[in-house]
Parts: sequence; structure tokens; C-alpha cells
Amino acid sequence: MNNTSFSTWLEEIGPIYLTEAQIQERVGQLAAQISQDYAGKDLVVIGVLRGVLFFMADLLRAMTIPAAFDFLAISRYGPTEQTQGVVRLTKDLNEPLRGRHALLVEDIIDTGLTTHFILRTLRLHEPESLKACVLLNRTQRRIIDVNLAYVGFDIPDYYLVGYGLDFRERYRTLPYLAKFEPD
Repeated sequence: MNNTSFSTWLEEIGPIYLTEAQIQERVGQLAAQISQDYAGKDLVVIGVLRGVLFFMADLLRAMTIPAAFDFLAISRYGPTEQTQGVVRLTKDLNEPLRGRHALLVEDIIDTGLTTHFILRTLRLHEPESLKACVLLNRTQRRIIDVNLAYVGFDIPDYYLVGYGLDFRERYRTLPYLAKFEPD
């Protein structure tokens, strides 16, 4: 484990792309829309561990309606962030979805392959409805079209870290999103 200090981290990353205030403002807007759309409905919010943790927690706290939540975990086999590997479910839901409204929450969507796999898997749980919400939508790499009901930000093809996004498990805890150029 590397004992790099937080101040060294800041020297390793590029400029801030989205500030904490910008992120929180948009999360509040998304939460308001979701609260309006699901008022009076039995909603289960589903996140994919681990990157979505900060976004999903802030989104749930900003919502004005009750909602259950649960997490899935996946692993990717094969190549790198630049190529498509095989996706495998490593943790399924504990919350039942049958007859309930399900909202998948993602931190970032690139190719759409993983999100497509997850949505297909969630449909097997027979929810009343199933929609997707993403904080960061990067369409330049899209291979499979994914219908997104809620989008935080459409972003260019930058590698970003912070607010749950990492590089080799580092930088997730930054309260903002910064550009990063991996070696």
C-alpha cells in the first residue's frame, strides 16, 4: 500500500472539472425530479458498488420521498478501461423488486455494455418499472444505446477522478471531479 499523503494526491491530478458545489446543485435537481416522478410509488434505488457510493448517498439524502436502496457488485474480466471485458455479477440484490419501481443509479456510463448487462439482469427480478440515472454520461465511447431517464452531466472523453471515481482505487474521496492523465 502506498502511503502517499493527501497533499501529494493533489499534485498528481489535473484541474478541477466539476466543483463540489456544481455536483451538489445538480444532484439536488436530479433528486427533485426523481421525487416528483416517484411520489406515492414503492421505489427501490439500486447502485453498483463501489464508484456510485457518494453520488447515490447524496441523491438519496436529497430526495423528498421514501425509498429503499440496495447494491449490486460486478467484476469485469479481461482487458482494461479502454477495451470491453466480460461482466460478471458478484453480489445480487437483497431487496425484492417484483411489483416495485426500480431505479438503477450509476456514477458513469461509457460504452453502455455494463449498464446494458445490469439492466437486463434487473429485469429478471420483475420490477413494475425500471429506469436508469447516471451522474456522468460519456457518449463518445457508447457501443450500446442505453435509455437514461436522468442524466447529471454529459461529459467529453476525459478521464476523471473524485466523487467516487478512482484510478487504481485512489482519489475516490475527493469531493469534486478532476481531470486525470494516467501514465
